[in-house]
Amino acid sequence: MTAYAAVLLAGGAARRMGGVDKPARPVGGRPMLHRVLAAVAQAESRIVVGAAGSVPPGVRVTREEPFGGGPVAATRAGIDLLDPGTATVALLAADLPLLTAEAVDALLRQLAGSTVDGACYVDGDGRRQQLCGVWRVAALRAALDRLAGQRGDTLDGAPVRALLAGLAVREVAWSGSGPPPWFDCDTDDDVRRAEEWTR
Repeated sequence: MTAYAAVLLAGGAARRMGGVDKPARPVGGRPMLHRVLAAVAQAESRIVVGAAGSVPPGVRVTREEPFGGGPVAATRAGIDLLDPGTATVALLAADLPLLTAEAVDALLRQLAGSTVDGACYVDGDGRRQQLCGVWRVAALRAALDRLAGQRGDTLDGAPVRALLAGLAVREVAWSGSGPPPWFDCDTDDDVRRAEEWTR
């Protein structure tokens, strides 16, 4: 398997859930954040960006600048903590309770041996699930620098689609067993649906 690091984005206001600490919400008896961390247990390093609460030993925690600056600012904070030799990173939302190691491995296989900059899942409607993907670190760093330069050296509030707009992306449909690994929980109904899948 390709060596990789993992950056989990655990910020966000969770407005549709009343401002709760969304990654800490349990699904199947475990916080969503811990379920995502378990899916990337084989990563050489695991970094959580945001208010993470308690995390397993060895997981590093940082904050985006400015705090609340959004997923692109959080991506920069996570990437900046990677070891210099890290070539591949899984960039993941922290509210993906159905993500599995099998699903991460499938993305890594799609990236390995290819010339693309990253691979991410697409849903049944063909929409890219950009925060459920793996990326070449060099390409992601260049994209962060480019976007910051376009925005007056700030990534505050920048959208993920703008960050990834210039990258070559392999779109991957989930063909494995079980529920879709890209399913994220933005509402209470989403959490209930994820609970049903984990039973």
